[in-house]
Amino acid sequence: MGKQGLPRSPRPETRDKEEKIGRRSLDSLTGNDLFIGRRIFGSEGSKAQGSKHDQSCGSSNKFSYSWKQQHSWLRRNFKSILVMVSVTSFIFFMDSIMVSIFHSDRSSVMQDISRLSNDTLHKNGSSQDASPVQMYSRLLNLASNSLAKNVFQPDTPTFREERSSKSSQWKPCADNNKQAVALERSSEMNNGYIMVSANGGLNQQRVAICNAVAVAALLNATLVLPRFLYSNVWKDPSQFGDIYQEERFIEYLKDEVHIVKDLPQHLKPIDDKNLSLVTDTELLKEAKPDDYMKHVLPLLKKYGMVHLFGYGNRLGFDPLPFDVQRLRCKCNFHALKFAPEIQEAGSLLVKRIRRYETSQSKLDEALLGESMVKYSAKEDQEPLNYLALHLRFEEDMIAYSLCDFGGGEPERKELQAYREDHFPLLLKRLKESKAVSPEELRKTGRCPLTPEEATLVLAGLGFKKGTYIYLAGSQIYGGSSRMLPLTTLYPNLVTKETLLTPQELAPFKNFSSKLAALDFIACAASDVFAMTDSGSQLSSLVSGFRTYYGDGHAPTLRPNKKRLAAILSESETIKWKAFENRIRKMIEEGHKVRLRPYGRSIYRQPKCPECMCKF
Repeated sequence: MGKQGLPRSPRPETRDKEEKIGRRSLDSLTGNDLFIGRRIFGSEGSKAQGSKHDQSCGSSNKFSYSWKQQHSWLRRNFKSILVMVSVTSFIFFMDSIMVSIFHSDRSSVMQDISRLSNDTLHKNGSSQDASPVQMYSRLLNLASNSLAKNVFQPDTPTFREERSSKSSQWKPCADNNKQAVALERSSEMNNGYIMVSANGGLNQQRVAICNAVAVAALLNATLVLPRFLYSNVWKDPSQFGDIYQEERFIEYLKDEVHIVKDLPQHLKPIDDKNLSLVTDTELLKEAKPDDYMKHVLPLLKKYGMVHLFGYGNRLGFDPLPFDVQRLRCKCNFHALKFAPEIQEAGSLLVKRIRRYETSQSKLDEALLGESMVKYSAKEDQEPLNYLALHLRFEEDMIAYSLCDFGGGEPERKELQAYREDHFPLLLKRLKESKAVSPEELRKTGRCPLTPEEATLVLAGLGFKKGTYIYLAGSQIYGGSSRMLPLTTLYPNLVTKETLLTPQELAPFKNFSSKLAALDFIACAASDVFAMTDSGSQLSSLVSGFRTYYGDGHAPTLRPNKKRLAAILSESETIKWKAFENRIRKMIEEGHKVRLRPYGRSIYRQPKCPECMCKF
C-alpha cells in the first residue's frame, strides 16, 4: 500500500543538473557569438535605427552572414543542445511516471481506508453517517503540523528495544525438564480425571487451559482435553482442535501430565448427573492450592472425576510450587500451537505487511512454525517495519465504563440503552451506590482510550505519517467518524480484512476465536506493539509472548491512562514540544521490563526463574 502525500516535483539534484548544462552551453559562446545572438533575436531594434534603403541593399548579405554564423554555432553546441533536450525529456517522462504512481498509490490507500472504515463500523448503521467527534482539535492540528514537518527527516530510534540493559540475559527455558522437578506419577496413584469447560473468548480460554494443566499436576490427576463453552457474546462453536494442535499438545506435556481426549465411558453418568460439578462460584478468583485441596480433591477421590465448569482465571500465581509454575509457562509458551490453517493465514498477514517472505526471529518461529520459511542471509532487501495497535473501543466496553466520549446527548442515550439491554446488574448496582462522575472516571484513568487519544500518543512518540500500522480489535464504536483522526494522520492502516482476500478469510468468518488468533499472531510478530488497555487479556498475553521470545528487541508500549488524562486536560494550552516530552516520559516508565512481582501474572510477565533462565 502506498504512502499518501503531495504530487512529486522533479528532484532538486535533477533541476541543478539542468541549470548547469544550460550555463555550460551559454559559456561556450564567444563574445562575437553573443553579439550575433543579440542581432538575430533583436532585429526589430536594428530596423528602427537603419533606413529602408540600407535594409533592402544589405538584407541578403545580412541573411547569408547570420545563417553561416548560426549554422556554425549550432555545429559547435550540438552536443550541449542534445543533452539539454534529453534531460528535459527525461524529467517530463519521470514526472509523468511519478504522478501516475502517486495517483495509483493514493487510490490504493483510499480504498484500504474505505475498506477499513467499513470493517470497523459500529454495527448500528446510525453511527456510520455521524459527524466526526473530536475532543482535542487543537492538539490534532499540532500533531498534523508536526508530522508534515518531519516527513523528510531521517528516522530516529523510537522504542526499538526494551528499556532494560539486562533483557538479553534472560532466555526462554520453561521447556527445560532437567531443571524442573519431575511431575510424573504412576497410574496407581492417579486420583482421577479432571474435565474443564472454559468460558470467554480465545485469550480467556488459553489462560484456562494452562491453569487446568497446572491443577491436574497439582492434584495428581489425568486431564481431559479442555472444552470451550458456547457464548452468546462470542458466538463461536470452535473447540480445542479447531484452534490448537491437539496431538502436539498431548505429546508435548506427556512427561508432566497425562492428557486424554475424552472421559472414560464408565464415568460419563457421573458427569451427566452433575454429581462432581464445580462452578466458578465455588472457587475463588485466583484461588490458592489449598482451596483446591480442600474443595476439589475430595470430590475427585470420591467420584473419580470432577468437572470444573465455566473455568477461567481460577488459579492464583503465588504461592505455587516451582515445578507447577514452570509447567504453566511450558503450556502457554511451548505446548499450545495454533492449528496449521491459522498459522498459514497468520504467515500471509505477516509476509504481506512486511513485504518479506522469511521469518526474522524466534518469535516468528514460535508463532508460525513451518508455515514461514526460516531467514536466509541471501535476502537482498530489508523487511518493512510495522507497529501493531490493539485498539479497545467496542460498544460493550465503553458502555460498561460509564465514561463520556464527547458525543453529546445522542451518545449518552445510545450507551444508556445498551446498558439497559446488556448490563442490568450494573444499573442495579449503580442505584445502590454513590455515582461517580464521568470527569472523575477519566481523571482516575478508568476510561478506555479513544482512537483520537491513541493517535495523539503515537504522534507524540514521533511515529511518522508513513508508519505502517496493523489495527487489531473488533468493531469500533462510532465507525469511520471515530476513526477519522487515526486514518487521517496515519493513512497506512491495515487490518486482517485488508491484507487477506475474501477467499483467504472465508474459513475464519463467523469464528471469532480464529479471527482473534490472527490478531494475536500479527500483534506478537510486530516490530512495536502498542496497547490502549492494559487490562485486555489479548494485550497481556501478547506482551508476555514478546517478552519471552523477543530477546529484548520486541518492545510493548503501555500508556498510563491516569497520567495521559492529566496531560490531555491541558490540551488547550500545552505546547507541542512539551506534549511530546511528557508522552515519551510516560511511555518510558511503562516500557521497562521488570522481574515478575509476587502475585502477578506469569503469562504477562514471564521474566522470572520459573519461566526463564538468566545467563
